[in-house]
Amino acid sequence: MSQRPHSLADFDPAIGLGPPAQVDLGRYDQSWFELGRPRWVMLLWWLLQAIVFPLTPHHGHGPRRALLRLFGARIGRGVMIRPTARFTYPWKVAIGDYSWIGDDVVFYSLDHIQVGCHCVISQESYLCTGSHDFQDPTFNLRTEPIFIENGVWVAADCFIGPGVCIGANTVVGVRSSVFNDLPAGQICWGTPCRPHRPREVRASTRE
Repeated sequence: MSQRPHSLADFDPAIGLGPPAQVDLGRYDQSWFELGRPRWVMLLWWLLQAIVFPLTPHHGHGPRRALLRLFGARIGRGVMIRPTARFTYPWKVAIGDYSWIGDDVVFYSLDHIQVGCHCVISQESYLCTGSHDFQDPTFNLRTEPIFIENGVWVAADCFIGPGVCIGANTVVGVRSSVFNDLPAGQICWGTPCRPHRPREVRASTRE
């Protein structure tokens, strides 16, 4: 068993805690990663998002859609985006018509994220296109796109991992963690998230 220091005064930052680390983060190299835009554009986007989004009314989706489009996002008609939603690189994001993006949703778009039409991404969900190779001693960055097909509902506080494709009209239950593709037309939940039964949608009673 590793010996624990009794106080902060006993802690040596050069040694840390326990046996030596098997990774060397001092050798981490992300120089190959393509932002897709100049760095000043990235910084300008982060600044404007931090200022403009919170100042827009809760139901004022138009200015937020316009700002995202200005920075290269492909945003469809009638898309609802709450002011606390966050997009790392909007030029790597596409959202289809009439989809909803809830409060505190994060699009961690190191790679492309495509959301279909009539989708709901509920509050505090995290769409993550980046991870690391834990077997690499330099902890190399890995990115893969995320695809969410038409009619999907991702319920609150879900994690969607890199490389995931969620099939059309599937429901992802609250607080699920999705690490692999999900088939179309299913109700899924859990960590890891798995399909449990088909989604049945009633016929519309409206003319």
